[in-house]
Amino acid sequence: MHAGLTPEYLDNLKVYQAGKPIDELVREKGLTRVSKLASNENPLGPSPFAIKEMTKELWETHRYPDMHAYKLKNKLCELYNLKPENIVLGNGSEGIMGYVARAILQPANEVLTSDNTFIGFYILARSAGATIKTVPLTSDYRYDVKALAENITHKTKVIYIANPNNPTGTYINKKEFDYLMSYVPDDVLVILDEAYFEFAKGREDYPDSMDYRYDNVLTLRTFSKAYGLSGIRVGYGFGHQDLISYLNRVKLPFEPNLIGQVGAVGALEDRFHLKSTITNNLRRYDELISYLDEKNFNPIKSVTNFVMFKTGSEEASQHLFNKLLDEGVIIRPLKANEMPEYVRVSIGKKDEMMHFYEAMDKILPAYDKKFGRPSNN
Repeated sequence: MHAGLTPEYLDNLKVYQAGKPIDELVREKGLTRVSKLASNENPLGPSPFAIKEMTKELWETHRYPDMHAYKLKNKLCELYNLKPENIVLGNGSEGIMGYVARAILQPANEVLTSDNTFIGFYILARSAGATIKTVPLTSDYRYDVKALAENITHKTKVIYIANPNNPTGTYINKKEFDYLMSYVPDDVLVILDEAYFEFAKGREDYPDSMDYRYDNVLTLRTFSKAYGLSGIRVGYGFGHQDLISYLNRVKLPFEPNLIGQVGAVGALEDRFHLKSTITNNLRRYDELISYLDEKNFNPIKSVTNFVMFKTGSEEASQHLFNKLLDEGVIIRPLKANEMPEYVRVSIGKKDEMMHFYEAMDKILPAYDKKFGRPSNN
């Protein structure tokens, strides 16, 4: 490429690495049984209501979607007592993060966040030339709100908080959120990425951002996790109407697409499917924690649909990942999150989790001889 065609700050930008696709593993190893526990997807799949609405709308795909997404915004307004001008929609919550990068960030700006959090926003912020400034997690794998508050400077433009956090599954509580906001200037945007909100909202001390009304807070949520619609890419954001107005100015005019809009409406109408998703997750979570505890892996307690645990080294993580692939189980090593000595396991259906346990039981004797169990430190 001709020198100078792209800005220098893109030279070292790394592409986001997604979880290994099922089809790819089938092609590579010729397996007939595959359990993907790598991408925090809903193992129950999409709502039947959503499927029905999307199927009907396939006959209208020669039409452009409603640019203003009236039906979807109206449904969100009903659920959260908002006005349409408080809502922005995008291709997943990452799409809206992209709007933030376009509308707000410049090369002179800093984004303040934590180590070991969702790397998708790192990439988007750096694509705008902004600098990422991070603070370490606490010893119990949580955002350190005191360190964040202490690191706010005149260069800080955005503070990014994934709550609950991916990949740790931990969260900041109401008291911590209140503490942080007491230090945030009015001209600094706080992004609360609540992709796993539906799994955490039952916690008494979880700070549901809808209980607050800060002009400089943008809430991000998604249909990709609890609603089982990862494949159609629909996310939504809540914020002050002036902020939302600027984000809407930089978004592409027909995001989300037609099928995504109607599928999201159908998903919101199916409360039973959402309840079934949460129930399955709670049951399988307890079983997963018990299994990992029994095997002395000391899992990190999570309020999401995934669990992170320590292997002790990058070599051990990669070994476990590769051996589980041989058995048809896909998990997620966390080198990209700068946690190479950890892996993450998404919570699946009962049969998928049994597949994981069976595979682990098969490979652990040889694994133990080579690596043993990591210390708690």
